[in-house]
Amino acid sequence: MGSAESWLGQVPSQVPLTVPSLARPSVDGNVWASTLAIPVYCAALSAGLHAFSTKRDSSAQRKPDDDSADSASSLATPRFQISYLRRRVSSAGGTVIALFRIIQSFSVLTLLTLSILPVVRIAPEIGRVSDAVLMLGISQCFLYGYIFLLNILSLLGSTQTNIRAFNHASTILAFAWGVYMYRDVWPLATIDLAPEDASEGTVMWIKIGLLSLSGVIIPLFSPKKYVPVDPKEPVEPPPEQTACILSGLFYAYLEPLIGLAWKLPRLTYDVLPPLADYDHLKNLVGRAFPYIDPLKTRSRRHLGLSFIRIFWVELCNLVAMSIAGVIGAFAAPISINNLLLYLESGKAETTIKPWFWIALFFFGRLFKGISDQWFGYYSTRLNVRFQAIITELVFEHALRIRLKADTDDSSSPAPSDAATAVGTPDDISQLTNGEDPEGGDANVDRSATASSSTTAAPPAKSIKGKAKSISEDQPQSAEPDKPAKKETGRHLVGRINNLVTSDLNNIDGFGVYLVFIGIEAPFEMILSMIFLYQVLEWSALVGLVAMLITLPLPGWITRHIQYAQREKMKRTDSRVQTVTEILGVIRMIKLFGWEPRIAEQLDKKREEELKALRKSKLISMSIGLCNSLIPIMIMLSTFFTYTVIMKRQLTASRVFSSMAVFDMLRNDMYAVFSMVPSLVDAKVSLERIADFLWNTELIDSFESRPEPGEEEICANAVPDDHKDVIGIRHASFAWSKDSVPSVEPGRPQKRTFILSVDDELTFQRGKLNLVIGPTGAGKTSLLMALLGEMHYIPSGPDSYMNLPRDGGVAYAAQESWVQNDTIRNNILFGAPYDDVRYNRVLHQCALKRDLSLFEAGDQTEVGEKGITLSGGQKARVTLARTVYSDADILLLDDVTKKTAALDVHTSKWIVDKCLKGDLLQGRTVILVTHNVAMVSPIADFVVSMGSDGRILSQGSLLSALERDSKLMQEMKEEQEEIRKAEGEIDAEDEDKFEDEATKQVAGKLVVAEEMEDGHVGWSAMKLFLGNMSKRPFIFWAIYVGSNAFRQCINNFRTYYLGYWASQYETHPAEEVSVSRYMTVYALLVLLFVGTTVFTVSFYVYGSMRAARIVHKQLVVSILGTTLRWLDKTPTARVIARCTQDIDTLDNRIARNTSLLVEITLFMLVRVLAIILFSPVFIFPAIFVTSMSALCGHAFMKAQLSVKRELSNSKAPVLAHFGATISGITSVRAYGAQEAFKREAYRRIDRLTRVTMTYSNLNRWIGSRIDLLACLFATSLALYLVYFSDMSAANTGFSLTIATAFSAAIDQAIRVFNDFEISGNSLERIQQYLQIEQEPKPTPDGVPPAYWPASGQLAVDKLSARYSPDGPKVLHEISFEVAAGERVGIVGRTGSGKSSLTLALLRCILTEGNVRYDGLPTDKVNLDALRSNITIIPQVPELLSGTIRQNLDPFSEHDDAILNDALRSAGLFNLQAEDHQSRITLEAEIAGGGANLSVGQRQILALARAIVRRSKLLILDEGRLYTPSPHYETDTIIQTSLRTELGKDVTLLTVAHRLQTIMDSDKIMVLDAGHIVEYGKPSELLQKENGVLRALVEESGDKEKLYRMAKGAPSS
Repeated sequence: MGSAESWLGQVPSQVPLTVPSLARPSVDGNVWASTLAIPVYCAALSAGLHAFSTKRDSSAQRKPDDDSADSASSLATPRFQISYLRRRVSSAGGTVIALFRIIQSFSVLTLLTLSILPVVRIAPEIGRVSDAVLMLGISQCFLYGYIFLLNILSLLGSTQTNIRAFNHASTILAFAWGVYMYRDVWPLATIDLAPEDASEGTVMWIKIGLLSLSGVIIPLFSPKKYVPVDPKEPVEPPPEQTACILSGLFYAYLEPLIGLAWKLPRLTYDVLPPLADYDHLKNLVGRAFPYIDPLKTRSRRHLGLSFIRIFWVELCNLVAMSIAGVIGAFAAPISINNLLLYLESGKAETTIKPWFWIALFFFGRLFKGISDQWFGYYSTRLNVRFQAIITELVFEHALRIRLKADTDDSSSPAPSDAATAVGTPDDISQLTNGEDPEGGDANVDRSATASSSTTAAPPAKSIKGKAKSISEDQPQSAEPDKPAKKETGRHLVGRINNLVTSDLNNIDGFGVYLVFIGIEAPFEMILSMIFLYQVLEWSALVGLVAMLITLPLPGWITRHIQYAQREKMKRTDSRVQTVTEILGVIRMIKLFGWEPRIAEQLDKKREEELKALRKSKLISMSIGLCNSLIPIMIMLSTFFTYTVIMKRQLTASRVFSSMAVFDMLRNDMYAVFSMVPSLVDAKVSLERIADFLWNTELIDSFESRPEPGEEEICANAVPDDHKDVIGIRHASFAWSKDSVPSVEPGRPQKRTFILSVDDELTFQRGKLNLVIGPTGAGKTSLLMALLGEMHYIPSGPDSYMNLPRDGGVAYAAQESWVQNDTIRNNILFGAPYDDVRYNRVLHQCALKRDLSLFEAGDQTEVGEKGITLSGGQKARVTLARTVYSDADILLLDDVTKKTAALDVHTSKWIVDKCLKGDLLQGRTVILVTHNVAMVSPIADFVVSMGSDGRILSQGSLLSALERDSKLMQEMKEEQEEIRKAEGEIDAEDEDKFEDEATKQVAGKLVVAEEMEDGHVGWSAMKLFLGNMSKRPFIFWAIYVGSNAFRQCINNFRTYYLGYWASQYETHPAEEVSVSRYMTVYALLVLLFVGTTVFTVSFYVYGSMRAARIVHKQLVVSILGTTLRWLDKTPTARVIARCTQDIDTLDNRIARNTSLLVEITLFMLVRVLAIILFSPVFIFPAIFVTSMSALCGHAFMKAQLSVKRELSNSKAPVLAHFGATISGITSVRAYGAQEAFKREAYRRIDRLTRVTMTYSNLNRWIGSRIDLLACLFATSLALYLVYFSDMSAANTGFSLTIATAFSAAIDQAIRVFNDFEISGNSLERIQQYLQIEQEPKPTPDGVPPAYWPASGQLAVDKLSARYSPDGPKVLHEISFEVAAGERVGIVGRTGSGKSSLTLALLRCILTEGNVRYDGLPTDKVNLDALRSNITIIPQVPELLSGTIRQNLDPFSEHDDAILNDALRSAGLFNLQAEDHQSRITLEAEIAGGGANLSVGQRQILALARAIVRRSKLLILDEGRLYTPSPHYETDTIIQTSLRTELGKDVTLLTVAHRLQTIMDSDKIMVLDAGHIVEYGKPSELLQKENGVLRALVEESGDKEKLYRMAKGAPSS
């Protein structure tokens, strides 16, 4: 105690404490105007805010005690009590955080002591010390006392309180530190100022040290405590949520990930940092949906304004970072200006010392770098949140859309700005024979369309307050929320994919565009003009005028770029559409030998695309030149005015500082003109999304409630005694609310389908209910009405529609729907696995044998859209899903027809084992079917529908047949077909051959896509670099040389300005010839422009040549590959090579290669310039380059892996969309929307996690390169100012060059990284150039011109296999066929029938001899062989376009021949006389023939064969002849084959029905790849133990078959 008193007594003699400093608080003596009062004001503001926050927290609903909650998060258990200290440490966030806060508390306590001591010392001398001094001293005591109180709260308070207290304390201390830096450190950088607190002596520095520790170091290094967004659901926090501020500023928390990437060959998703909980989609949805979800808000403000309201905090962060970056950017020109002024003065003493400007140069650039990186961080986070929210919003809204039959008139012109998905089929046209898509039974394309109203409306009048329906002949409302036009020919999946891909990409950067164009660019331009005015006086205004005059020029060029880009996209879309369609029918192309001609067609499309691309790139070069020249012209006009008109001297300080600002203006102009079109695109895309949200028609359950007084008409009022009834009473249903068509004179009308229930229809519970009727009657529509998919139109107050869902509903759609998952998961569909029930389902749904064909069994992945399953297998999996469910009500849409498309045997199995099975006993089944004859015996209740969508009868089958004679006739035909089917040779599908070599393990039936590790190989890069010219070495020598010359001119141009300015140092102003220097400078600019034009044009033409060659090689390779490779490679993967990877080649690879050369030469020339003036700086340059290369290498190792994960995370989101929307009716029927939403959450969160990591890695490398660049440029400035005698002009030149060099390092690493990533596309293309190939054409393989003169075929010991190491499927078979003979080929499944057809066309590996018209086929080129043999495959394939283009794709025949072929094929016999549905040569065909029936497609395939006039025709009959809908088609085709082919045409028919081939000249019976019988049918039937005879004997029509074989009439 005594020692303390003695110390106090000695204090006055040691230091004067704060009395002298407190004696002059301000000029006026006002204590509250002193700078020391600033922290006091901050403390007062903090106290008010803290009190308000505390009151708000206390008024909120009280949660469980914070302390207990905090302790619960620690390791406490009921058995062990945690000490109070440990609980406090846990509440603070951990030991490290608590330790930092304790240190801060002791620092503040020391500051408080140092503040109290002077007050205690001067207290006895109140009379001699002014009140202001005392008040200031007391205020400092209260300041640090308040901060110490905050420190106590940060240690002892609750979770919310301690975080808030620490933040407030650190902020106040930071302000106090800033005040002392201004008072006591800033004066040290000046000549005439002294520290204001110098009288304190050592105490001043102690205070500054303590404030630096407590207000700067501790807040920067103290980790943050993780506080979950939802305390009830905490998640594993990512490092960014717990890292300290300094780690966040430089992204040091990613160092462990970088180190892991250095050690491992590839980073996987599991090792990436977790996603922050505030970025989880669940939290984002809760934050955003109340403002943008149509079901939660009625506001129709522009979607962009809604997002601004939602993300105003993020946008404010962007604004703050952009303003900070602009302020930091001016540190360099200000520093350069003052340093050069110092050098121009001969290093005379100046007011501010040079070291301050060097420090400002360093910290200013560092500050700008950090601001830019955080701007990128916040913009990425904003973009990711944008994308996640919009993606989920579109997805959830799509779950509410009404699926309506696509009945829009195809002749309606589509809006010119409508975006359509490539490859989506057009509307179902009027070509469909006998199948009305409006009735819902046809295989139609139902898509959600825009409606003129978004609310349900009764038939008599519109509901009040809602938007009225607007017919096409009425003017649209002038209201802002006017309804959208009807959507024509647009598939729902395609539209949604457009919204979440192209439109979402357009929106990417929306916030950045707003902030830059609205805040950053204007702010920087204003500061630039102010700076230029300060440096160059009013001549800067001349530059401003010149800038305004030249402003329209970039806009004019930009418009031309947009036109060129649109033309290029149009050409690209045309090529992509052609490629997509060709790959969809590539098997047909190969079987017909069309590969060379198809390649020529694609080459033409590609050439048109490259011409547009070349034009676009050359115009883009002009905008680049414009953005470079305009600032130069502005600068020249300014300098001319300054020197010639104002007669001022152009010094180095003015030249180089103004050059830096002119560069900033140039960058701003370039960015603004590049962002404005993007901002417009973003606005348009937001409007398209808003149109989708507000103007698409929703199912009735999501529509708004009717107005009061209208419930009687609109409500779905189900009587209490009918709650459990499945039925409809007095109601109509339409596919959309705007179902009444408009009337336009001279335009044919289409019938609008309305399902009507005039009386009451009730289905029997616990029974099998059958819905029957002709095609187009609306049977499917009845199921849709029950499910709520159609618009409900009540007819009166007693109307109702009811489908009880309490016991569950299951639905099997007419179009089979499976997910990209295993077969088992598709069947379970989220239900618990029950082994006994599951196996019974497999048995009853005839899936046992299918699973035995897959090595992985039910763990086989079905692939996207069920690619690995046949149509019948998908149908049975869909049925199995329904049967396995525990739903009480099952709605089955024609499941027997779908299985009959394979064979009637399977249909009978389904009826006998499944529909009669125990699993359906006691459950309500409503079955829509065409197979009345097969299913009616087990039906308990039958509903018969008429062709007008009305109920004809309900009750027994007999009453239905009595009322519908057409139905009775169809039933008789079905019975006939069933009898025929019993004569089929094989009862299983042969779509997939049992090639053991193709069986894969683990359920992967397609080969995994190859993925390269590490860097892009030279062989892949040579694919592009080596095809730039015939002499690539000379090309690259010219290109690199001209680029180097260009960079030298650019450097010399900068040097020449400095040289011009230096002349004023050695010559009087009147002796400096301004005109000469400006003329030389202008000539340098012109030389630079000329070199740039040559270099860019030279490279563009070379890159176009490489792109053309690579595309041609890729097309030839794919068209020339084997069918086996095509079978095991998904088409989507091949399409990606020809579209995405080619697009990358055209744009990113070409651009990145050019940029890499330019940036490398840019850096090399500049570092040589620096070394030329400062040779000693070769070592810092090497050090900075080496460190940058090291960081870049580590960055790229991590970035390449994360980029691959990013690519792999995007596809599942779109795949989930496509799968969900394509099966949306099933999803809603099962009530599985929430499960699918959860899956969407999971996939989007995965994508967000990878995207944030990918972005943060960019920030990591950027911050480090910025730091290295700052160190390099600052060290050069320090050397030039203090250790060099270089002139001001040369110093300015060196600093300008060094600044540009250091800034280019980061760009070089990014360009090289992008070059590596885009180079993966070259690797992917190269992989497809090395796939297995069929033999190429040779001159020796060209047959004589007369060949083939006949269809004679001789086969000798032919063997075949599908792969070199696979088993033989044909075993040395030999036979001969004379010209004009008709030979039928029969055999059971796996006998080798289809393999024989492929072997004759050399589509598989063969051994032995085959002679066609005397020539061995193995000596003939494949294209010549296949073009002279025509095969009609099991599944006829058609191209989109006209009938003419399908019959004659290469325009080789006139219309007469084509019409004769259609007539001979029987098409005109099949068609009705109605002109609206009659098929002509000009009739349009949708992709794959989607708007034609199966029979029509087969007739066109036959007509195409007739047009080809081949001497050998192979018909692979398949099982296309399904029951009644195609009975007439079957008869016509068989008649055409017997009568219309030439007598010299040899016909080989691979048959699955004996009736097809029993009247053939010969029949070949195959078994296990061997010919067991071959001869005339009559002779084979006489064999006692003959195979054919056994097959006939087993048939139900054996007498008819015997008559056919003997030549008797078949009737």
